[in-house]
This record gives sequence, structure tokens and C-alpha cells, in this order.
Amino acid sequence: MSEEKTFNRWLVVVGALLIQISLGAIYIYSVFKPALKDKFPNWSPTDLALPSQLVLAFFALGMIIFGRIQDKLGPRKIATLGGILLGIGLIIASFASNLFVFVLGFSIIGGIGIGAAYVCPIATCVKWFPDMRGLITGLAVAGFGAGALVFTPVAKTLIASQGIMETFLYLGIIFLITVVIGAQFMINPPAGYKPEGWNPPAPAASTSGAVQKTDFTWQEMLKTVQFWLLWLTYFAGCTAGLMIIMNATNIWQSFSLLKIFSGVPIPKDVYSDIISKGASAVMVVAILNALGRIAWGKISDVIGRRMTLIIMFLYAGVIMLLLKFFTAYGLYLFGVASIGFCFGGFLALYPAVTADFFGTKNVGANYGWMFSAYGAGGLFGPWLAPKLMSVLKSVPYEAVEKSGEVVQKIYEAGNYTDAFVISGGLCIISAILIFILKAPKIEEKNS
Repeated sequence: MSEEKTFNRWLVVVGALLIQISLGAIYIYSVFKPALKDKFPNWSPTDLALPSQLVLAFFALGMIIFGRIQDKLGPRKIATLGGILLGIGLIIASFASNLFVFVLGFSIIGGIGIGAAYVCPIATCVKWFPDMRGLITGLAVAGFGAGALVFTPVAKTLIASQGIMETFLYLGIIFLITVVIGAQFMINPPAGYKPEGWNPPAPAASTSGAVQKTDFTWQEMLKTVQFWLLWLTYFAGCTAGLMIIMNATNIWQSFSLLKIFSGVPIPKDVYSDIISKGASAVMVVAILNALGRIAWGKISDVIGRRMTLIIMFLYAGVIMLLLKFFTAYGLYLFGVASIGFCFGGFLALYPAVTADFFGTKNVGANYGWMFSAYGAGGLFGPWLAPKLMSVLKSVPYEAVEKSGEVVQKIYEAGNYTDAFVISGGLCIISAILIFILKAPKIEEKNS
């Protein structure tokens, strides 16, 4: 028997989780920022933010490029290449003495490596598990959401004991090894494979005797209205999710400082507690992000992808519209956790939806193009919140310097309502679009 026929398909899931947990460390860039600022004090806040913005863009670009290539060369080779590029990128970043070299390594080479490796587990799992497509794509990307939980303490320990640049070196080596190992489990099923006891739904036949097309090339997919409507809805979901993920701490600081400021500087202990609660909110969002990928994926297998997306977009939209009122910490946690839970679901369902609408044969290339919505949302969402924030008060607070000296600083606390309303409105519109959306009906003649 061939290797594929004797291969246990659940090993693909194991390899997928190993790869995705490593790739998910992309979400811990905020852990690096204070140490990078100390290492490069001349970097402006914009300079410090640039690597995290560009890595998302090159992540999406890598998906488009290598999604197509892995459909032709196979997922094992491309996932291996992705792991090598990610590792080399971080190793290059560890030797950087300026922003250009750091961005080249961390954001460009590393981001492309992440995109190359990320697409392979999704495309492979979709082909092995047509009987539980939603759940398995949820599992395949759950590791990406959980990567921040796994590697945040690792990174903090390395920074404290070895230094920031050495941390990038060690993480680069770790990711290279783990992704390459996970890549060896990325094997496509044999042609015509179907799980035991499962039969694919018969293609719909028209009155003319033609059969509805089931497998689209990426060129054919881009010509359909359905692709662009799905892209817009995915963009809306990623805008909401990444806006909250990248700004959860800052939003909480504004909420809490505006609520308690009475004209005198905020004591250092009170401000420290606010910062601590903001960091806890980020961790809660990360946990719900990972759980949402599995939960919504499973739900979609039961009630259907379309109905699940409608529920998610309506829920996320309502939460975003109400978020400005969630100024109590418990309510705030509920709000941002809800958005994180839905965001995880979007990342789990859209690979499955892409396969549902455009087939599994070219799902690597097709989802690469669909995933460009994530890249666009990654640039738009995190930018939208600070861009539209209107400063309401300049709040003085006490901070403790490394020397132990207590100094007074200023925090510009603002109103994020406009960004919340835009994002919430996009989610509501997306629910309507999903409700009216139908699978493409392109007919091909029977051979």
C-alpha cells in the first residue's frame, strides 16, 4: 500500500497543531516592545509598531504565493520551507542593529515564512476531513490562537535571562525545528479519498443536463461575485477582532482612567493595577480566540456554515456597538472576550467556507486569496481605533522608573466610539450579506 493509504489522518491534526502553535507566537510582539525600546531608544512609537503591522501584511502575501505552490508541490515541502524561512527571519532579526534589518528579518522573511507554513495544515486538513470540515479547520487554526499563551512565558523568561536580541535567536531556532517537524505530517490524501462511511453530496444537476461546478481555480474564483462578498465579510470580522486584540490594553486604560480621574494624579499603585487588568484582558482574549476556533467550527458542522456566520456577525456587531458602555471591568472582559471568541470562529470557518463554495482541489491557492482579507483587516483594524480616537483628557499618573524614582507622566485618555460604531456596523452588514449569499452556480458539461 502507498504511504497515503496507510496514513492515519489524525496525525495531520497533530502536525497542524505543532506548526500553528509555533506560528501563533506572532501575536506576542507586544511582549517584545518594551525590551526593543530599551535596546533601540531612538525608535519612535511608529517605528516600534511598524514590524507588527508589516508582519501581518507579509503573512497574508505569503499565503497567496505559497497557497498556490503547495497545491502543486504538496504541503510537506512548502510547510518545511515556511519553517525554515520563519527561523532564518528571526535569526536575522536577532543580529539587527537598525530598524531596516529588523523589519527585513522579523516582518518580511518571517512573515512570508508564516504565510507559507500556515496555509499547509488548513489545506491538508480540509482534504482529509470532508466529513467534519468545520471542526477540523477549527482545530487546525486553534493552535495559532493558543501560540500566544504557550510562548508568552517562554519569551518573558528568555528576555529576562538572555536579553531581547538573544530571545529572537533562540525563538528562531525553536520555531525552525518545531515547524519543520510538524511539516513532515503534512501529506495529502490519495485521489478520490473519502472517509469510511461518508459519501460526498452529489453535484446539483440542471435541467440542461450540466453539472454544477465544484472545483474552481483561483482565477475562476476571483471572477465570482461570491468571492468578493465573502472577502468583504471576512475583512469586517478581522477588522473587529484585530482592532480589539491590538488595542485591548489601551482601550481599558482610557475607560478606567476617564472613570476615576478627579483632577489629581493617579497613584502608582492604582495605575499599576489598571495596567495589570489590561494585560489580563489580553490573555482572556487569547484564550477565547483559541476556544472560538474549535467551538464555532463544531457548531458549523451541526447547523451549517451560513447560519453560524450570521449568528457570529450579529453577535460581534451588537457587542462592538455596545462596547463603549462596558466601562466596568467585568463587562469589559465580557465584551472583548466575546469579540475574541467570534474572531477565532471567523478564522476557523472561512477556510471551510472557501472549500464549500469553491472546492477542495485548489483550496490552498483559493484560501490564500481569501486570507488577504485578514491582511487588510490587520492593517485597518489596529489603525482605525487610535486614528479615530478623540482625546478627552490628559490624565497625569505616577510611574516608577527602573532606578526606583517615582515620576509623573501623562496618558492621553480618549473616546473610541467612532471606531466601535464603524466596526460594529460592518459586522451587521456582513450578517446581511451572508444571509443573501448563495454558492456560485457555474455549470460544466458532463464528460
